[in-house]
Amino acid sequence: MSRIAKYPVVLPKGVEATISAGEIRVKGPMGTLTQSLTDRVRLQQDDGQITVTVADESREAKAMSGTTRALVANMVTGVNTGFERRLNLVGVGFRAQLQGNALKLQLGFSHDILHTIPEGIKIECPTQTEVVVKGADKQVVGQVAAEIRAYREPEPYKGKGVRYADERVIMKETKKK
Repeated sequence: MSRIAKYPVVLPKGVEATISAGEIRVKGPMGTLTQSLTDRVRLQQDDGQITVTVADESREAKAMSGTTRALVANMVTGVNTGFERRLNLVGVGFRAQLQGNALKLQLGFSHDILHTIPEGIKIECPTQTEVVVKGADKQVVGQVAAEIRAYREPEPYKGKGVRYADERVIMKETKKK
């Protein structure tokens, strides 16, 4: 069994988990998340915590026990407090603003970019050069942030582009004569 899978996932107050055949559903103040399960792993819920055990002693079952425990822990954290990714727009004239159900980005191209906001995701723009992506599902929050960043990745000479707030761009030196 995985080392991570040995630790139980504690359910905080206000979070409920329902384990049925082949799936787990976690419900909390931020919403409801569902995850399908493999038949190599078993989940048990008792005394406000979920434990993961392997169904057989195969290598795949041991690996999936840690993966399943991490997914369930992320689901519990997501429906309880949620996840967020912060992006910064670095460059002259780079701006972001919300426009209905889309994020309008001006990133130095001849046209504006409209990125539609998927269901379950909330995007905020505290300033024109800052974008905050929030949601309950960690994977979807990370995917949306990565899609926004992919429109104009930071380039290594001037550092212009869309970057994560905690990202450090390594600058290159220009060519010398």
